[in-house]
Amino acid sequence: MNRILNKSMSSPTLASQSRWWIRVFAIAGPGLVVMLADTDAGSVITAAQSGAQWGYRLLLLQLLLIPVLFIVQELTVRLGMVTRKGHGDLIRQHFGPRWAWLSVGTLMLACLGALLSEMSGLAGVGLMYGIPSWLTLTLTVVGLSWMAYTGSYLSVERIAILLGAFELVFVLVAWRAHPDAASIHAELASMPLGNHDYLFLLSANIGAVIMPWMVFYQQSAVVEKKLDLEDLRAARWDTAVGAVLTQLIMAAVLMVTAATLARSGMHKPLDTVQQIGDAITPFLGAQTGKLLFGMGMVGAALVAAIVVTLTAARALGEILGYRHALEHTPREAPWFYATYTTVLIVAAFIAGSGANLVSLGVGVQVMNALLLPIVLGFLYLLARRLPEPYRLRGSYGMLAGTVIAITVGLGLYSGIAGTFS
Repeated sequence: MNRILNKSMSSPTLASQSRWWIRVFAIAGPGLVVMLADTDAGSVITAAQSGAQWGYRLLLLQLLLIPVLFIVQELTVRLGMVTRKGHGDLIRQHFGPRWAWLSVGTLMLACLGALLSEMSGLAGVGLMYGIPSWLTLTLTVVGLSWMAYTGSYLSVERIAILLGAFELVFVLVAWRAHPDAASIHAELASMPLGNHDYLFLLSANIGAVIMPWMVFYQQSAVVEKKLDLEDLRAARWDTAVGAVLTQLIMAAVLMVTAATLARSGMHKPLDTVQQIGDAITPFLGAQTGKLLFGMGMVGAALVAAIVVTLTAARALGEILGYRHALEHTPREAPWFYATYTTVLIVAAFIAGSGANLVSLGVGVQVMNALLLPIVLGFLYLLARRLPEPYRLRGSYGMLAGTVIAITVGLGLYSGIAGTFS
């Protein structure tokens, strides 16, 4: 034992560990970006609504979803690094074009729903400051299009991480809220699983964490970033850190609205972005709270809009065969950039029609939960077809299969029971 400890403290080992961590920071990005995007405008709304209506009764779910999220995205990273292909391309190769179109069709539906949430969230923040929705949405489309047309993958990744970092403001607000430990303990032990409204939000929280476009994006991102199998361990760390971070943000938003409304003596739904902001910001003062909430919501919506739009354009490129990477210029990949811009414009146009943001955001997450059988089913089957030694098998294969089955079953049951009962 002493020999092992002495060896671990030697300079060569410390130097190698230092080099390894430098490598982790160098390849970090795909996991962190997709996880920050996971806490998008719709997810923030879902977490806020959960705390507003049910206090801390959905807090435990946020923590339980951390390992689920890691397992799902770790399989995605493994597929990308081993095969060097995108998710839609792999489905077409192993299951044929019809199944590929089904999967990509599911993805496009999820992408459109997510983009509507992001655009509506940005418009809602703009309205808080008196900016017309049409102006906010126009600036968003122009800005995101300019970023993609003029940037490389690495520059887009850095912009996404910078924007997503604003979400950490929700953790600050949660710390300032000083949630009551006794209330948390009491409500964690009280989960009304027979209540259909509770099940609806439970399903929405699952769909807010496990989203179809996350699988497609991270697999394509590790391929486009040209990560190889030597980077697999570091990429897993990137994914694990991101999984913990995104769920801490979700938990923070839930805890703030729960603490705020609990102190006022009532739990009630939140119907607008302004109401969510009012519930989150009283601990920081009206103006400071409003500013920080706006920064957090804008960061969440923008990083997700970048990821979702790129995912939609890439996935269609994989199926239709056109160039679909940011390493190509608009002249070299016109269909990729045209698809990217068209998706943004369509989502902005629909969002500008005045849809109810809160209902839309929660509804999109429930839809994601109902789509899980297709998304996670293909992911699991593809991971089982990888070559040795990267194939999903053995005890970890059983664990991953069990976790996926439970997540799919719970998402379906709660979504159907909450929606149709």
